[in-house]
Amino acid sequence: MLSNYPLSEVEECFLKESGVKEITTKIPYLTVDNFPKLGLLTACRFLEWAAHNPNGVISLPTGKTPEFFIKWTQFLLENWDSKKGKQIREQYGMSDLKKPVLKDLHFVQIDEFYPISSSQHNSFYHYVNKFYIDGFGLDPEKALLINSDDIPLAEGKHFSDVFPDLKVDLSLRFREATNKQEKLQQESIFLIDKWCGEYEQKIREKGGIGFFLGGIGPDGHIAFNTRGSDIFSTTRLTETNFETQAVAAGDLGGIEVSANRLVITIGLDTIVYNPEAVGIIIAAGEAKAQIVKDSLETDLTNIHPATVLQKLKNGRFYLTKGGASKLTDSINSYYKTGEWTQAKTEKSILELCKKLGKYASRLKLEDLKNDPYTSLIPNLSEKTVASVIQSTIDKLNRGIEKEENEVLLHTGPHHDDISLGILPHITNQLSEKTNEAHFSVLTSGFTAVTNTFVIDTLLYTKKLLDEDQIQMVNYEDFFQTGYKLKMDKDVYHYLTNVASEDPEQQKRGLCHRVVRAVVEVFDVKNNQKLRETINDVISILKNSYDGEKNPPKIQKLKGMIREFEEELVWAHFGVKVRNVHHLRLGFYTGDIFTEQPDKKRDVEPIVEMFRKINPTKISLTLDPEGSGPDTHYKVLQATAEAVRQWSKEKDLSDLRIIGYRNVWFKFEAAESNVIVPVSLGDLSVMEDSFANCYLSQVNASFPSYAHNGKFSTIAKRTWVNQLNDVQLLLGKDYFYQHDMAKVRASHGLIFFKDMNVEEFIAHARELEKSIEGMI
Repeated sequence: MLSNYPLSEVEECFLKESGVKEITTKIPYLTVDNFPKLGLLTACRFLEWAAHNPNGVISLPTGKTPEFFIKWTQFLLENWDSKKGKQIREQYGMSDLKKPVLKDLHFVQIDEFYPISSSQHNSFYHYVNKFYIDGFGLDPEKALLINSDDIPLAEGKHFSDVFPDLKVDLSLRFREATNKQEKLQQESIFLIDKWCGEYEQKIREKGGIGFFLGGIGPDGHIAFNTRGSDIFSTTRLTETNFETQAVAAGDLGGIEVSANRLVITIGLDTIVYNPEAVGIIIAAGEAKAQIVKDSLETDLTNIHPATVLQKLKNGRFYLTKGGASKLTDSINSYYKTGEWTQAKTEKSILELCKKLGKYASRLKLEDLKNDPYTSLIPNLSEKTVASVIQSTIDKLNRGIEKEENEVLLHTGPHHDDISLGILPHITNQLSEKTNEAHFSVLTSGFTAVTNTFVIDTLLYTKKLLDEDQIQMVNYEDFFQTGYKLKMDKDVYHYLTNVASEDPEQQKRGLCHRVVRAVVEVFDVKNNQKLRETINDVISILKNSYDGEKNPPKIQKLKGMIREFEEELVWAHFGVKVRNVHHLRLGFYTGDIFTEQPDKKRDVEPIVEMFRKINPTKISLTLDPEGSGPDTHYKVLQATAEAVRQWSKEKDLSDLRIIGYRNVWFKFEAAESNVIVPVSLGDLSVMEDSFANCYLSQVNASFPSYAHNGKFSTIAKRTWVNQLNDVQLLLGKDYFYQHDMAKVRASHGLIFFKDMNVEEFIAHARELEKSIEGMI
């Protein structure tokens, strides 16, 4: 495969570094260790191409995916001849490359929501201008951009007049208009279609795209060419599917908006029109592994849009190891190279069980010898399967061990991460009276709270104030010190009314906490100012577009709503408010690209929390390679540095680090070393606490592409699927005939990794090394 597709010098260097010896896919690919390094690979290849094509046509992606591509491109251009810049260029085949000049490149915008004002910061038009035209120093006169405000519509009207609710009904292409407004809309849709055809023609007049870089959606879409798109498609106005809408929800302020917004996108044929084009898809993380496999190992098909890159001799996928993990090549390499480990034995046995539809106890030695992977197990014998069964039992036994006299600190990047990751394990710990438990969410989490939720809550708060149902505001010292007191009372009031099924009183409990938050955030000194402030906040939010970055004080208010939600969850088990710690790390700003954690601003608060609590066990989300939500790996970096600093002043040889995953990443049974049973009761507690406490999340304004609903449902499915896997190894009877009721009641399982400090720091260090030297 490699000889059929000539690689550039940069690609040759990264291929050599990756250690990949064989590529059998229908499109070549390169792999790197993690998400930041994926940006380095892409930046190097782009600059290499730009140096050889100074007047070429480029089309680059938007969103969070290209974060490190943009950062590394800017870093290399600014440090071309510095020590660090020369070192990188020498390492990756660019030592003799003349520094590229980007100003003469022609830029083509890939896609855009429609309609959306070009002045909105969440429009792709704004993104392109900020990060590419200005950020890379491109010439705006040589750019083809998609500006919704400038696309001609019927009677010369603006889209806000033609589509006042910002909804475009494409059925008007095929049916009669029923009134004057629909007639105006119908004529406008045909004018948009005409504009799209002209946009396509302008691209072709430039010779087509010479360098295309794009991400890949969970359904396999590239640009907004969703699953099922015609492989000969061109630039067009089109609808999207749920998976795409879920991904876009973060840009547009919620699925309620993205589900009703159309898109303008270049087509699949647009991307491959120039046969000499370099076409690159980047994908990071295990969540993308299946769609990557489908796109690289399947013949050209509209079901997997990225297969269109098979038409380009310079078509490539650049992947993290997680993104490539399901490729046949990767699986072969995993088993056939490097040291054979117990994890390889366990994984190969489980996969054989799935393949043959057999329980492990029924596997015969011949089955193992005939399989390409289990046949590689050293000293293969009748005892091999028994050793895997015993290893799995050992992990389960560790998961049911009683923990006593522990000081537990459970941490998460976002509110609900801890609950979705290991709630049933925590309930076991909390049932032991000698344990002391603390919980800390390290970021404010305000981006997950919609403007609509806050507006509705504040309107209800005003109603209660008018009815004198928030009586604490009448206390003499409330606006001086009283607002800080009795936080536990708000929580208790709310949960009491969950028990009594009184939703109105639940909302009253929320409004009490919101009043306290408004007084604190806006330094309110009396009742009149309280009402004025509430009105001001409502006015600001009503006049904001969906997805707009809020002012800092409103961000803080939204964050405090999420903090109340977290307190409610742990109060289910009697945890006091003072044991729920809200760190609000400063790198979390709500910008498209947040800063890297700062050692003083973001690490010291964590160290101080460690000193105060003095935990014996710390749990955290273990992002495998820095791929999914960027908050995850940035919190991981900050936490790892905090543990390093704390280790300089305290002997941490007995400290245990619990690495868990949730709806974004999943451990395989072979990767974990602890397995915890999950009962139907545990599942109910998790579902109920999520629905009753994470108020701003119940309507799932920012859902997973895997499920149009609550994240708790995805966690539940994950735990059930993990039980199904382990039952193949141990048999169902192992569970329902077990001596312990907890195991007999298992209807799901949680996997996690129990590490010492040295193991944890080594894991985090690999990620940190990949971004050292960057701005």
